Formats: sequence, C-alpha cells, structure tokens
Amino acid sequence: MHEDSPLPRSILLVTGLSGAGKSSILRILEDLGHEVIDNPPLGMLDEIVARAEKPVAIGVDSRTRGFDATLVLAALSRLRINPHLHAQLIYATAEESVLLRRYTATRRRHPQASHGTVKEGIEAELRLTAPLREAADVVIDTTDLPPPELRQLVEARFGQWEDGRGEGLTVALMSFAFPAGLPREADMVFDARFLRNPYYDPSLSALTGLDPQVAAYVQVDPDYAAFLDRIDGLLDLVLPRFVQEGKKYATIAIGCSGGRHRSVTLVEALAQRLGAQPTQGGQGHDAPSASFARGQWPVVVMHRELARQGRSSWRWANRPANRLGSSQTQPDDTPAS
Repeated sequence: MHEDSPLPRSILLVTGLSGAGKSSILRILEDLGHEVIDNPPLGMLDEIVARAEKPVAIGVDSRTRGFDATLVLAALSRLRINPHLHAQLIYATAEESVLLRRYTATRRRHPQASHGTVKEGIEAELRLTAPLREAADVVIDTTDLPPPELRQLVEARFGQWEDGRGEGLTVALMSFAFPAGLPREADMVFDARFLRNPYYDPSLSALTGLDPQVAAYVQVDPDYAAFLDRIDGLLDLVLPRFVQEGKKYATIAIGCSGGRHRSVTLVEALAQRLGAQPTQGGQGHDAPSASFARGQWPVVVMHRELARQGRSSWRWANRPANRLGSSQTQPDDTPAS
C-alpha cells in the first residue's frame, strides 16, 4: 500500500458465549470510537458496513435474527475480500462454571435455554458457535479477567491513545499448533517442531509448557538456547522498525505440533525477556531503540491451543500504561448478551 493511501477501515465482528463479556467488549470499543451495532439481522451486515464512515463493531450471537455460524463466516469472508476493510472476528468465552455463576447472580434467562436449564443453554450455544471460535482472530477468555483487565486488553489491541498516535507498540506472543492452522493475525511465525518433544515422555505428555518439568525438558535440547537467542535478536531488529512504520500491535507466533509443550515454553521464555527492564549500558548506537522493547512496551502472552482446551488464554507479561479516563467507564461483571 502507498505511504499516503488511507489505512483500511476496521470492521470487528464480536461474538461468543452469552455471559462471557460480549456486551462489555462492545461498550469498550464504542468508547474507543467505533460505531457499535448489536445483533442486527445477518442479512444487513454488508449494508451496515457499506454505509458506515468510521470503524465499526458489530455484535453477533445466538440471539441474532437468522443466526447461523456458516452465514457469519461467509459474511466475514466477503468483508475480507474488500481491500479497503480490515475485518476481524472476536470471540468472547469463559469457563462453564463462571457462566453459571454469572447467570445465577443475575437470574437472567439464557437465550438458548427457554425451556431448559442454564447449563443446557450453555452447552447448546457452545455447539452453535464452535465454528466461530475456531475461525476467530482473537479469543478473549474472561474467566479470570476483571473488568479493568478486559478494558486494558481491548484498548491495547484495538484502541488509539490520547494524543492520537500509537503508544509505541503492543507485542502479543502466541503459542499455537501447526496442524490447527497458522494464526491469521501473526506478523512473524517461528517453527519449534525441531526441538525435542515432551509429548513422547509419558510423565510429561499430559502437562504443558507452563509446568516447570516440561520447560526444563525442552530447555535441555542443545539447540534451544541458540533458537531462543536468535528469535530474541531478530525482534530487537524488527520491533523498533515496526514502530517506525506506525504499527501499534504486533503478533509473534511460535508453533509446534500440539501447541502445548515446546511453543508454550518458548513463548514464556521470550515473554520474560521482553518484559524485563533494560540493563544499563547498551549495544552500540541501536541500543536505545532495541532496549525500549525491554520492559517498556506492553507485552501480552496468549496460548491458543490451551485456550481452546478451556484454560486461561492470556496474561500480561508487561502491562500497558494506564490511559487517561479508562477508569471512568468500566464494564460490569453481569452476563453479556
């Protein structure tokens, strides 16, 4: 794209499980300047986008008239064909026990449980929306996510800062499994499948790279340290250049066969390095820009396959600076639509 060409307009389809925070996400996006439309008929999506003149966030869930995951994905594909649009799918989820607690607290009826229990409604909605979760560009798990943390996460991914410029860069580190597909949002992808695999050790197979035993097993590989160092060094070169290009969000993805052991270990190790404060001194004239990635840029960790297995999907390795006014409108903890 030419340097003077306008950036593609952001189109966000926000979906997920009822009670997982979709409405809260939409409110935050509205605060960030998006035009928000919740639950329009699916047949109107193209017309809504065509008429909008600014970024749009559209809520789509099982309450939407004519809801069908296949139709939602077809509409998303049409939007992605347009070079003037940047269309993404956000999926909000939470563990079943948390959803049940939220519905118990508010005594609201689940939209898929008009004649059954809330648990049956959750299970039905999981089946209905499973294709959307698989296709999502961003999965937000609100199980252990307080409202201020949700706001920070959405602002870091989709917001603009008060002065109208990007606040440096938000770096997302993601582990994933190659057989499940490359992350669509990845700016850089690394393949860790050549490292020794804990999956074949019966005592480690059921664990993940978050467990010290697995991390230690992977780190013993003779090429592990060199691989990590070279990824780290490449990011020292590339991330400051991303900032110069005006990027405000970069996703660095590391994959392995199952997305649970080697890639998770590497992402966690890289997060420790990027989240650490810079040391005194430097490495020549490039040291200031390179060290700025150390402890000063927001860094979020996401483990895609662990999230799909119901585990918490993200954490901050380095939190973003608080934004002015971000505490004025906090999303509540009531079930979202």
